[in-house]
Amino acid sequence: MQYQWYPGHMTKAKRQMQEDIKLVDLVIELVDARVPVSSHNPDIDEIGKSKSRLVLLNKADLADESKNQAWCEYYKSRGMYAVRLDARNRAGMKEVQNVIQEACKEKLERNRRRGILNRPVRAMVAGIPNVGKSTFINSFAGKACTKTGNKPGVTKGKQWIRLNKNVELLDTPGILWPKFEDQTIGLHLAFIGSIKDELLNRDEMAVELVKELLSQYPGVLAARYDLLESADPTVVFSYIAKNRNCLKKGGELDHAKAAALLLEEFRSGRLGRITIETPSLETIG
Repeated sequence: MQYQWYPGHMTKAKRQMQEDIKLVDLVIELVDARVPVSSHNPDIDEIGKSKSRLVLLNKADLADESKNQAWCEYYKSRGMYAVRLDARNRAGMKEVQNVIQEACKEKLERNRRRGILNRPVRAMVAGIPNVGKSTFINSFAGKACTKTGNKPGVTKGKQWIRLNKNVELLDTPGILWPKFEDQTIGLHLAFIGSIKDELLNRDEMAVELVKELLSQYPGVLAARYDLLESADPTVVFSYIAKNRNCLKKGGELDHAKAAALLLEEFRSGRLGRITIETPSLETIG
């Protein structure tokens, strides 16, 4: 199964980011804490190389806490700031505010020395579609969210979101590279729902998820679906269908129904806190 995605506006969004980067002090990238490698956009490293960087591990509440910690340490070792985040429930927002000030401390100090006081930190929020960018912006801003444009020195038409007196966000579209060089990336994005399920073979995807879970989280499927785990993910997937009464007329197993059930239970956290990707120097360039 080939995982590819070619929305035409992605190239335009990348060009827009290359222009907008000149206007900001900080690049805030949202990744999905369950798949930080696959939900990371490699273009952001190149575009934001001269800026302070903050990575937000969103949906950290659904991810394995020990791996959340490992990822935070990993980003720190690469000279970036990182914060665990649950944007939907506003968990981690106060820490984000503090880290933004810390990340831009030198810039703020330079401004002070030049007599520029009370200028807010300007940040760009970036991330692939469905990673929670809009939810983060809305949660972070709360009711104080106001969009402003046409500021001095700001290109006409730019949307700035004034969060408070200390921070302004440039509202940019999330971007993703136009094709997946590594099919594992596509598969992992499919697991978390970043690629529309209708475009994919969900049965195959569910079997691949079973394979990952058997390898990384042995016992999770056995506990959830009351089954004996086997080395063969196809067999385990059929057990799930059987044990959850996913049947067609005539008693035949309904694999499509079982796949939808398994994927939804993984995505919603009902299988427990699970992280598919672990940091290593090999996984991110």
